[in-house]
Amino acid sequence: MSKFIKAALASSVLAASVMGAGAAQAATASADARANILAEVTLTNDAGTALDFGTIVVDGTGGAVVVDNAGNLSSCGGALVCSGSTDAADFTVGGTALETVNVSIPANVILSNGTDNMTATLTSTVTGGAVALDGAGAAAFSVGGSLAVGGSQPDGAYTGTFTVTADYP
Repeated sequence: MSKFIKAALASSVLAASVMGAGAAQAATASADARANILAEVTLTNDAGTALDFGTIVVDGTGGAVVVDNAGNLSSCGGALVCSGSTDAADFTVGGTALETVNVSIPANVILSNGTDNMTATLTSTVTGGAVALDGAGAAAFSVGGSLAVGGSQPDGAYTGTFTVTADYP
């Protein structure tokens, strides 16, 4: 009987080792989950300000009328006569404090009196296509431009619209 017990014991040890060798040992690892919530970007045209080139009297030769980013008439080209008030378009962008917001301003805007057109090349106080929001989550910028006036530009009230966009990078 001792041979029988020894054989049974050897068989059970062999079976246990074969079963243990086939079973894989599980490994575990952990990872963090994160999210960064930013306030919605807002963009407003302050008090509906428009880029205003004022009143221009055509002289037969034309020229450029330049309104700087502060809204001042900085050049009344050629022999054009410029009068009236001028203004830059002022904007305020809002969002999460101390974040950067990309701002896109078109290069030009077409002004039309319904049948005739003029092109204004736009400038702005935005540097590098982005503004940094302050501690209150706001930034302001202005858009000025240079209006090309033809020497025989037909008279009329010329208007145009340009769209500015702002978003997080």
